Amino acid sequence: MTKLAPVIASVFPEAPTSALPITVTRPTLPPFEEYVELLRGIWSRNQLTNAGPLVVELERQLAEFLGVRHCLFVTNGTIALQLAYRALELRGEVVTTPFSYVATTSSLVWEACAPVFADIEAGTLTISPERVEAAITPRTSAIVATHVYGNACDVNALGEVARRRGLRLVYDAAHAFGASFDGRALAAFGDVATLSFHATKLFHTVEGGAVVTDDDEIARRVAYLRNFGHQGQEAFQGLGINGKNSEVHAAMGLCLLPRMTEIVAERRVLSQRYDDHFAAIRDALGRPVLRAGLTYNYAYYPVLLADAAEVVEVQRRCAEANVLTRRYFYPSLCGALPYVPEVAVPVARDAASRVLCLPLYTGMSHAALDYVASLVQATIARHESQ
Repeated sequence: MTKLAPVIASVFPEAPTSALPITVTRPTLPPFEEYVELLRGIWSRNQLTNAGPLVVELERQLAEFLGVRHCLFVTNGTIALQLAYRALELRGEVVTTPFSYVATTSSLVWEACAPVFADIEAGTLTISPERVEAAITPRTSAIVATHVYGNACDVNALGEVARRRGLRLVYDAAHAFGASFDGRALAAFGDVATLSFHATKLFHTVEGGAVVTDDDEIARRVAYLRNFGHQGQEAFQGLGINGKNSEVHAAMGLCLLPRMTEIVAERRVLSQRYDDHFAAIRDALGRPVLRAGLTYNYAYYPVLLADAAEVVEVQRRCAEANVLTRRYFYPSLCGALPYVPEVAVPVARDAASRVLCLPLYTGMSHAALDYVASLVQATIARHESQ
């Protein structure tokens, strides 16, 4: 830490040189010796990849945790999306959300599909089923929706639209691990759900992701697609890529999965502490509306400020005080991506311009959170008085 102090001081002149910045997120790590113990097993077996025992065990435990038939561990969340689209044989137009990370849309284009944006709900910030229905044409093959910040899409309404219109339904559930709706894991909805296990996520394997489905045939397709199309060592089912993940990554997941209950519980306490700080300024600082029936995972702490200028001011003041925040998701994908036509999505554009994610991570001290909250409150008060 002392070696980093000059660097920190040069970037954050007002920050104490003995402390690292308060980051918007930090990876959760298990006890070191527990991870090393699994590494010892890897060394003794000398099998690092290709469906090793830790990968197989992680897939089994994840499927049980999520209450699904199949959970296929892959390289990352973007590859999970690409494999899902390819396994479903998506073609033509796909109705999707402009309020998501770029991978949700770019992976569609990568798979030769044409994304069509439908606007989001102002409260939940998830895709609007009514706008989805309005965007469907004879060329539409699927709906791709994102559970935003761990908040649930309207899964019942979207499921009904997909059934009635004969469309595939995919959920980008990168933010949704550990969240459920009406007692069922969010990752269990749709024809397929995809997960990201990136180091910044609530549950991670350093790098990784998963394709989740109850459909045996879809799972079979994903299994060969992620392994070059192999059907045994000397035959090929069809076209494939290398989407496998390793024993070393699976080991991290096996260490963290049993801790999910305590991880979520700690983040619940931190989120409530933010809520308590901001109760008096709720008119000036909004929050996404959690869908009724949701059991939340507290993956992020997003706030909605008055306008883009206030977001920039809060972010600047926090950075000066050694606190890192993130405009997540900004900008709205509609208009930001040169390979997707623009359409009118005023709710998504407005939300993207006003949203800011505040620091929230396992192990965050109450003192650090109080410091962040006081900075935000003071900046909002100064901004509104000008």
